[in-house]
Amino acid sequence: MGGTAQQTRRSEPLAIHAGETGLAQLTPTQIKVLRGVHSGLLNKQIAFDLGIAEATVKAHMTALMRKLNVRNRTQVAIAAQALTHHLS
Repeated sequence: MGGTAQQTRRSEPLAIHAGETGLAQLTPTQIKVLRGVHSGLLNKQIAFDLGIAEATVKAHMTALMRKLNVRNRTQVAIAAQALTHHLS
């Protein structure tokens, strides 16, 4: 067999990132946005629920992605799942 083995890129577990960051570094509004993402809400729905602009929710999402060391909304939702017991 002359082929090379394919290497898959694996990121570190999101639970580790979430656990290291914890809720302590998140603002109260970021925690509320995180709860909305965890519930499967769209930015527009989160904005309505919190009484803020959709653009503000997007800014909070960007901050959450940075603080949780993730790259997209799906990974934020996974990290939120890891923090579920703290979000209740």
